Amino acid sequence: MKKIFLIMLLVACGIINAQEKSKEVVTAVFNVKGNCDECKKRIENAVDIKGVKLANWDEKAQALTVTYRADKVSEQEIKQAILKSGHDVENEKAADAVYNKLPDCCKFRDKKCVK
Repeated sequence: MKKIFLIMLLVACGIINAQEKSKEVVTAVFNVKGNCDECKKRIENAVDIKGVKLANWDEKAQALTVTYRADKVSEQEIKQAILKSGHDVENEKAADAVYNKLPDCCKFRDKKCVK
């Protein structure tokens, strides 16, 4: 009887510990291409999805810092949201059709910024 109680207690502790880990808040940094304040707004708005707590894109560093709940959203889902906005992430390129719809000042692949 004591063995069964001990096993149940260990299982319960493991479940509680697993639940605590799944609510973990993670901060990640992604290389995201852009040119201007309009890009910043678009990139940060793109990751305004369930689970993301904070997002800040740095134009000079070309980096997006995202704080999110790992149990609500994955890194891949965050990257996909950015790609859908027309901006390249890490080694993945946004679809040309989406990129071509960006304003001229935001076309970072063209190496020009027309404001």
